[in-house]
Amino acid sequence: MLKRVFVAPDPGRARLRFAARAVLGIGLAVAVCSLAGHSLVGAVTGGLAALLALFTVTDPTVRGQAVTTALLPVAGLPVLAAAAELHAHPVLRGFAFLAVVGAGVYARRWGPRGHSLGVFAFMTFFVAQFLHATTGRLPQLCAAVVLSVLAAAVVRFGLWCYERRLPPAAVPAAPGGTGLARVTTRQAVQATAGAGFALVAGELVSGQRWYWAVGATWWIFVNTASRGETLVRGFRRVLGTVIGIGLGVLVVVPLHGAALPTLALVAVSVFGIFYTAAVSYTWMMLWVTVLAESLYGLLGVLTPGLLALRLGETAVGALGAWLAVLFVLPVTTHAVTDAWIRRALRCVHACTAEASARLAGVPDADPAPRVAELEQMLGRVRLSVAPLVHPLNPLSGRKRRARRVLALLDDCAREIRGLVAVAADPEASHDTRLAAACTRVETAVTALLPQQPSHDTEETAGTESAATASTAAARHPVAGGALGHLYGLERALDELAAPLRAPSGSPLVGA
Repeated sequence: MLKRVFVAPDPGRARLRFAARAVLGIGLAVAVCSLAGHSLVGAVTGGLAALLALFTVTDPTVRGQAVTTALLPVAGLPVLAAAAELHAHPVLRGFAFLAVVGAGVYARRWGPRGHSLGVFAFMTFFVAQFLHATTGRLPQLCAAVVLSVLAAAVVRFGLWCYERRLPPAAVPAAPGGTGLARVTTRQAVQATAGAGFALVAGELVSGQRWYWAVGATWWIFVNTASRGETLVRGFRRVLGTVIGIGLGVLVVVPLHGAALPTLALVAVSVFGIFYTAAVSYTWMMLWVTVLAESLYGLLGVLTPGLLALRLGETAVGALGAWLAVLFVLPVTTHAVTDAWIRRALRCVHACTAEASARLAGVPDADPAPRVAELEQMLGRVRLSVAPLVHPLNPLSGRKRRARRVLALLDDCAREIRGLVAVAADPEASHDTRLAAACTRVETAVTALLPQQPSHDTEETAGTESAATASTAAARHPVAGGALGHLYGLERALDELAAPLRAPSGSPLVGA
């Protein structure tokens, strides 16, 4: 876990810039709220709104990000008003919160924008509980949200818009389906059921901090698509909370809410959240916990008992999420992993086709965007396979196969990157041997993606096609780097046939 955070590559210092900009944007939002005469509660509300605006908006283009950011108050302010109006009516408040949970998860079917608006709406209701928002505070809180989102937008799209110099990010859509076969629909039902359990059980643990349990359930469902992913994410959330509470006892509690050191710790926590989010959910949760402790310290209510309560509510929320994904319309790890692996292989096919066209002299052929898309696909494959390769997984056979598939897909990606680099060299163009090898790779990928994978005859034909492609490559001496990359790619595709076509009684990933 330590290695993943401190040794993980950061191409172009993207994570570093992402985190540093967050500190700047949230700091500006808090300063603007303070200058506007808002109370500490208003400043905290504004800071959290800016954090969400900078963290959750992930549209592939800068223009899309700007539109989504502008829509955040449209999604959040009505929810904030409803939360304030229902503050004195616990039963109605609970049903409204569950409705926000279900709608927020369901909105993910509309891509990054739906996801961002759903998260912002949920967190607006959550923050209203965190700060005990009432109708008397509503005008100030609404103003704080609008001012803070505007301040975050000024920093993100004006002062430091480093994304303008980057190509649009590839954002793979979730596996499709219709009705209850669609992952987002099932997850909306699951999240609502899990949040309902967390709300009731959380109320039994604490009538004042029950919303922590609902928040834990919600965030465990974010960026997951199967029950295996959700189980692992719940474990990591509890682990990160435990470590964060331990750090809080050592660092936050002794500050006794002193303004300057606590604000410095808030800045460090914000940086940690943004810097570690992409590489370790456990570390991100550690910093989220420290941030929450710091805010409670500023509000003057932080005690060791409160920290113990937070751990208990987090455990309740994780239990709610686990029960929901296990028993309510479960989405199997096997189904999701299989979908992402197939999409990654199709992306390998597309990359090779673009490289082949480039080598043939087609002027408009550009495999570089396909490589970026492949990296996104492989990231989703790693996330979906995480339950199998987790140290606590007792199924050693499936763990070995999953690790083998990941290693071979990484080999494919490495060879693709090398091939694209060679194809960019004008001297490599118009080489008929390279074009022929690209065609063999495309054939090998097609063999791994039969139209009806359940038929044994097709599976056998696919394996034989991959083997034939590999033999054909061996008959051609490797001449230069391009042929070497293509041969390595063919070999990796050939070796993928075995773990991807395990017998039906022993799938790559379990039920």
